[in-house]
Amino acid sequence: MELATVVGTVNATMKDGGLSGMKLLVVQRVDGFGASIGDVEVATDAQGAGVGDLVLLLRGSAARQPEATRSKPTDLTIVAVVDHVHMAVGQSNPPSSVETPAPIGRTRTTRSKS
Repeated sequence: MELATVVGTVNATMKDGGLSGMKLLVVQRVDGFGASIGDVEVATDAQGAGVGDLVLLLRGSAARQPEATRSKPTDLTIVAVVDHVHMAVGQSNPPSSVETPAPIGRTRTTRSKS
């Protein structure tokens, strides 16, 4: 699995029938400290992620294992929306752009139904 941030959406009116009904999102892989690594890619979304979310990706044949993407033409799938990542001090060196190993992720808020 890989960490990534959702940085955009893709709208494709003409696509393989196997992708019908699938949400496509633009993702940027990140390291445990939140620093971008690699190129942006397009992933199928099996979890209802949105722009700005930190997510977990499955790549290759593993991307077709979740029920939502089984037998679908995808090789990159969002399988989780991450709430929090904590890097233990000394486990990895943060990139020079990050001064301290701060937790990354998002805080989910629940809305009460009225």
